[in-house]
Amino acid sequence: MKKFARMFQYVCFGILLFAASNFYALCQTIGFIVLLLGVYVFINIAPLFLLPKTKRLKACARGNALLIEFLISTALSVGFFIRSLLIEAPDLKLILINTLFAILLEAIVFWNGIIRVYIRSKQLGIKIRVIGIVCGLIPIAQLVALGLIIKTVSEEITFENRRFLMDEKRKDLRICATKYPILMVHGVFFRDFRFLNYWGRIPEALQNNGAKVFYGNHQSAAAVAQSGQEISDRILQIINETGCEKVNIIAHSKGGLDCRSALTNPEIAKYVATLTTVSTPHRGCEFADYLLNKIPKNEQEIVASAYNAALKRFGDPNPDFMSAVKNLTASFCKEFNEHTADAEGVYYQSIGSKLNKASGGRFPMNFTYHLAYYFDGANDGLVGETSFQWGEDYRLLTVKGKRGISHGDMIDLNRQNIQEFDVREFYVQLVADLKKRGF
Repeated sequence: MKKFARMFQYVCFGILLFAASNFYALCQTIGFIVLLLGVYVFINIAPLFLLPKTKRLKACARGNALLIEFLISTALSVGFFIRSLLIEAPDLKLILINTLFAILLEAIVFWNGIIRVYIRSKQLGIKIRVIGIVCGLIPIAQLVALGLIIKTVSEEITFENRRFLMDEKRKDLRICATKYPILMVHGVFFRDFRFLNYWGRIPEALQNNGAKVFYGNHQSAAAVAQSGQEISDRILQIINETGCEKVNIIAHSKGGLDCRSALTNPEIAKYVATLTTVSTPHRGCEFADYLLNKIPKNEQEIVASAYNAALKRFGDPNPDFMSAVKNLTASFCKEFNEHTADAEGVYYQSIGSKLNKASGGRFPMNFTYHLAYYFDGANDGLVGETSFQWGEDYRLLTVKGKRGISHGDMIDLNRQNIQEFDVREFYVQLVADLKKRGF
């Protein structure tokens, strides 16, 4: 019903914009001209009545409404222009003046709308914004690009407003208020930056539903044993500072191996209730073995030196690129698994995902997918499906169609809404399940 009401308003406002944009040819009295121009100003300020709940989404909805109404009004204006040319003895001067006014007023509506969505939308991304700018200079392609922008923003408004309403409805239930706080451990080649969260929008969603969240704060690249020690130190720090009895760990990618290493110490394991590994290569990556054997040592050292130097500037005290890469190989993980037993009293579970096609992932997952597939079979763009499973429970996630779910999607890397897989809700339910289990 709301969808029909919105479409009805788009059409009505589009017709009114058409009338206001062509007032020079349509109006006979000053009073009617003033009325139409008043309507025009009003629509530019408030182009939509049925608005979502948050300030950002309201701005997106108003901008998107202006773009839709612009298309309707422009189509009517073009039809009116053609009709004016075809009538007997047309007044060419009137047609020319009216056309200039119409172009000016329609342009104001368009820029009012496009600026709003470009500034406030989060789902347009750089790619669609660039497409919009480039195609804006090409006839016909303009309409295709505008349609893509409208569709993307419309889906964002619907998706995000639904999430907001769902969280508001269950806010008092605090379904993620677990007995023990959540420790989120990042994977390799990243850090827990304050303004660039490795986990995207996931921590905020968990906190909105009652979770208390901490981060590993360990280096971006190091051997599993060294990272495990850093995680151990972090666990003790959280225990000492908060007084909590234990923590629930959610670890992504290599972070899962790091945490398993930390838990080999009984003095650390006693402070851990659960370990959930996400996209972790428990059995390593065969393609990593291949690359290390094929790429010359001097080239490996050049890349490693450049990375280590760069990450020292970002705060890593002693980054070790090569050790991190070597610990992701299948050969290392085979030996690691033989000597790394699960800690008693800790609940282990694992989660994996897979891309259905390479094109389903964004760079670099769409590139590395083929390499991983050749050596490891079905994969998430980096880790093979056979490598994910560890612990008492295991889930493999994907969606129908060409897309699938990538290694990056599992941490909301691109902040992209996937219609068939709401990553934030997945983690909310994951933590809610930990709460139900008494953790």
